[in-house]
Amino acid sequence: MYGVCGCCGALRPRYKRLVDNIFPEDPEDGLVKTNMEKLTFYALSAPEKLDRIGAYLSERLIRDVGRHRYGYVCIAMEALDQLLMACHCQSINLFVESFLKMVAKLLESEKPNLQILGTNSFVKFANIEEDTPSYHRSYDFFVSRFSEMCHSSHDDLEIKTKIRMSGIKGLQGVVRKTVNDELQANIWDPQHMDKIVPSLLFNLQHVEEAESRSPSPLQAPEKEKENPAELAERCLRELLGRAAFGNIKNAIKPVLIHLDNHSLWEPKVFAIRCFKIIMYSIQPQHSHLVIQQLLSHLDANSRSAATVRAGIVEVLSEAAVIAATGSVGPTVLEMFNTLLRQLRLSIDYALTGSYDGALSLGTKIIKEHEERMFQEAVIKTIGSFASTLPTYQRSEVILFIMSKVPLPSLHHAMDSGRAGENRNRLTQIMLLKSLLQVSTGFQCSNMMSALPSNFLDRLLSTALMEDAEIRLFVLEILISFIDRHGNRHKFSTISTLSDISILKLKVDKCSRQDTVFMKKHSQQLYRHIYLSCKEETNIQKHYEALYGLLALISIELANEEVVVDLIRLVLAVQDVAQVNEENLPVYNRCALYALGAAYLNLISQLTTVPAFCQHIHEVIETRKKEAPYMLPEDVFVERPRLSQNLDGVVIEFLFRQSKISEVLGGSGYNSDRLCLPYIPQLTDEDRLSKRKSIGETISLQVEVESRNSPEKEERVPAEEITYETLKKAIVDSVAVEEQERERRRQVVEKFQKAPFEEIAAHCGARASLLQSRLNQIFEITIRPPPSPSGTITAAYGQPQNHSIPVYEMKFPDLCVY
Repeated sequence: MYGVCGCCGALRPRYKRLVDNIFPEDPEDGLVKTNMEKLTFYALSAPEKLDRIGAYLSERLIRDVGRHRYGYVCIAMEALDQLLMACHCQSINLFVESFLKMVAKLLESEKPNLQILGTNSFVKFANIEEDTPSYHRSYDFFVSRFSEMCHSSHDDLEIKTKIRMSGIKGLQGVVRKTVNDELQANIWDPQHMDKIVPSLLFNLQHVEEAESRSPSPLQAPEKEKENPAELAERCLRELLGRAAFGNIKNAIKPVLIHLDNHSLWEPKVFAIRCFKIIMYSIQPQHSHLVIQQLLSHLDANSRSAATVRAGIVEVLSEAAVIAATGSVGPTVLEMFNTLLRQLRLSIDYALTGSYDGALSLGTKIIKEHEERMFQEAVIKTIGSFASTLPTYQRSEVILFIMSKVPLPSLHHAMDSGRAGENRNRLTQIMLLKSLLQVSTGFQCSNMMSALPSNFLDRLLSTALMEDAEIRLFVLEILISFIDRHGNRHKFSTISTLSDISILKLKVDKCSRQDTVFMKKHSQQLYRHIYLSCKEETNIQKHYEALYGLLALISIELANEEVVVDLIRLVLAVQDVAQVNEENLPVYNRCALYALGAAYLNLISQLTTVPAFCQHIHEVIETRKKEAPYMLPEDVFVERPRLSQNLDGVVIEFLFRQSKISEVLGGSGYNSDRLCLPYIPQLTDEDRLSKRKSIGETISLQVEVESRNSPEKEERVPAEEITYETLKKAIVDSVAVEEQERERRRQVVEKFQKAPFEEIAAHCGARASLLQSRLNQIFEITIRPPPSPSGTITAAYGQPQNHSIPVYEMKFPDLCVY
């Protein structure tokens, strides 16, 4: 029967005759539109025939492909496209299966034109919203084939570009068709993402190479409006924009693997571009998931080359800044903890010269240089991310970093690293650098919140260390916190300006919170400033930082009491330079004189007391004429002009405390306090900072006590403090503590185990002893001492009997309770 129908066209099924009629005799004439309209009307009128139409079209297309009749192949695909666009009935699923079979046949062809034709048809199909779900359709072949086309390496550049663009469009179509349909195959599975994402990144990666080989923009043809890189970027953005919360990890992991496999972390440019695309494409509430993926990848590559880790950190920096504008979530401290841990590991790598702790003499110098670069990248990342955080989170980060800074103590020695390097010192420097990055630009109206006690104590304890670099970091960190009006850069140069109005300082009245802060911490700040000025290893940067700190305290936190204390402090610094008990070099003494002159010139103009300004101006003018080496203009320059003899400084060159007290006292300032010289308080921080040995500290205390004693002349000379004396004192103190601890243990044990009668007898004996001692005291205080004759004589010579004390009087029983 089928053979007869095949020979006689009139007896063939109507759908086959309608399909045959759309093909012209000459394929160059194209699709017969009138017959196509008849076929479309028939398909809409009889939807149950749609699957047979599709099967027959598929049969003809496969036959034409095998016979290389590509004109008819194009006509068949055009007919299929029109039928897909027109029909949305429930039977379309079977028609789609035939359609996808034909598309797959075209994609399997080696002809680029057929591949492009099949891709275009698939894209049109992907844009159709189906009315009925499909439970068994699979797109695995299309994902694999389109990904392969994205990596095309055809010899002809133009054909290669077209094939790659078709592959990208095909992947885009697969994503659109499956991403929002829960009944379809899950496109977010790793098996699919591992093909789609690298294919898109591959085309993004090669855009720079294509641009470097392409002609100039003036020579480029105008018709090239789009290239594979732009299309891949758009497809990647669309893919990530559709990603749900649980799919972010599967989408980001292939990116990290691709960057690892192609060594794309070291140039950093492409990696940063990729993650910028990612961060701006995903939903803001998913940003912290990307940050977590990067942090985990950084930990996984902790033993990779420093250049690779530096690239990951740079990418993390860019991503974190973008994420901070959205929602970072709970990853804030996690991120800083990971970065600080990597910083410590990098310090160990730089000291040991290898990633496993073993010696590697051949590569130590190279690795150390790379590790330094990585450390700077980590510090930069910490600062850039912290600058985007709100104030409360930034405060938490500051406290968190400070808690990680290793500090010397009496119980924990500082460990030394290899080759003379100190691991703890490097850690301190790197963490303080990080803290400086975080504190830069920090704005907090309440200094009690910006500098809490636990943070300030730890920070200032590092200011007493021997390392000059660490002390400088501490001063700069304090300046960053105190400067809330952007005045810091105006004091970068130490000078004695005759009119500070040119600085255009922003000055606000000291708030109540700032006053409370200064009452609580001012003496602590003054003490560390004073001790920092006495350091022999100070250089110009230290004095500039000290001047900036004094100036900013005067502007941001000063009231009348603070101004008085700051003046006393600077005059004490002048005395340090004059007396020179610390045996400071000539430069340091001249620098202290110049520092005092610059600050007193500033504070006198801020207080606007004419007599005070006049005295400061007179001393400065005298120094300009006869002692310019005591002014900042001659000291803080590239080649300082110093005096070799500072012992004969006359009083006219100095700022006199009596004169300043007199002129300020007349303007309402506390003259009594101004007359008192500033003396810093000694605390345990001197021992914790290891600035002096224990013997020097005890000797200093003995000397201070002897000076302050009113009976200094009658005292026996103090025993000389030696090593044996200290050893004996330590041993004796330990023995005394052991005896006291044993005595307490015996008392507790006695009260726990002894019988009640024994405890009562013991307490009664102690009570009797106490009563006897009281009776003796009352006897002495109430009764006058006996006369030599044994009787007490009154004022008029008559004998007088003893009076009975109240506690010995006998009262009636009714008076006793």
